[in-house]
Amino acid sequence: MVNDAKKIFLAGVGAAAMTYEKASEVVSTLVEKGKLTVDEGKELSEELKREVKSSAEEVKEKVAEKIKPLTREDLRCILEEMNYATKSEILELQRRIEVLEQKNN
Repeated sequence: MVNDAKKIFLAGVGAAAMTYEKASEVVSTLVEKGKLTVDEGKELSEELKREVKSSAEEVKEKVAEKIKPLTREDLRCILEEMNYATKSEILELQRRIEVLEQKNN
């Protein structure tokens, strides 16, 4: 019975990305209903915790492999696409404003 419960829970955790807290609630319910002993519930709970932690680490590693740091060129292209002003453009505008202010004084 414990092995069947483990398989069901592990499949559920993997397939539905069940959180450890929710799985613990289910285990507690099964223990309360007498479907699992307290020791079986603890064992299953610990295995679920290890499985969730392992899955999270695998996902983290896969994501880290796919994410690369932005280079200056990448950042420049992103800002250009977003139509942000460059530092030189802002400085040019400041210079032009100063010239206009001097003409008006």
